[in-house]
Amino acid sequence: MERQAANNQPSSTQPSSTRKLVQPHILEEWVGKVYTTICILLLVVTIVAIVFFVSSRGLTTFFVNGVSLGGLLTGMKWDPEGDIKLFGALPFIFGSFSTSILAAVIAAPLGVCAAIFMTQIMPGIGRRVLQPVVELLAGIPSVVFGFVGLSVVVPLLRDIFPGQGIGIAAGSIVLSIMILPTITTIATDALAGLPFGLKEGSYALGATRWQTIYRIVVPTTLPAILTGVVLGMSRAFGEALAVQMVIGNAPHIPHSLFESASTLTSVITLDMGNTVSGSAHNNALWSLAMILLAMTFVFVFIVRFLERRNKR
Repeated sequence: MERQAANNQPSSTQPSSTRKLVQPHILEEWVGKVYTTICILLLVVTIVAIVFFVSSRGLTTFFVNGVSLGGLLTGMKWDPEGDIKLFGALPFIFGSFSTSILAAVIAAPLGVCAAIFMTQIMPGIGRRVLQPVVELLAGIPSVVFGFVGLSVVVPLLRDIFPGQGIGIAAGSIVLSIMILPTITTIATDALAGLPFGLKEGSYALGATRWQTIYRIVVPTTLPAILTGVVLGMSRAFGEALAVQMVIGNAPHIPHSLFESASTLTSVITLDMGNTVSGSAHNNALWSLAMILLAMTFVFVFIVRFLERRNKR
């Protein structure tokens, strides 16, 4: 009985050993929380600093140089070095939107069809062959796409259509190839994540494979597919070097797809190194960068909206 009572009594060494086990666990948890908090704060500070810097420089055009927002957004003439300084950015805005939209129109069907092939028709070959090729395509530098477009796409368009081959069409084709991996990857993940019994239920009701794909699979994953398309457009909207090499960089609104044009990114990269900091021309370029930043936020909001619809 005395031995049993002694065994039931709490050992004096137990709190000590427990304390030794608990203290490293608490220390690791504390270090993890501090490290995560520092990383999050660093990201927030970086984003806020970028927005503040670009906005402060971009707004100088309106408050110091006296350029109106309406004149910048709707003006047709860009001549910041002339006797009468003109800051009309509408041709650049038109060029950015036209190339991005046309690139999405070209790349979206190709990317969705490739994703359907890799996940619904021949998943074995798709995962072994096509998926590595798509990932390799995503890693190619943009300057390589620009050289390929200048060496292949522009001469091909020159031989088939009237004009020099450079213009909106060449820029859109190059951008469509660049954003194809983004659309394909997101569409593939969405199609591969479908519930297992969804297709089987369609087959059980007598639907064929193609009926199941375009009536069940694609409508179910449509918000996720649209998310990939919007992300691809965001990538195309902010691309500079590849488009600059094939679009012609002419500051006017083209009358056809085979005329030279310009984008917001191309005019910024071409003119920023030739301006003096603080000048009206330099401030106007920062205003164009602010427009690009605002459009990036718009694309992000659209993606978040589509993700919420997908979750519902």
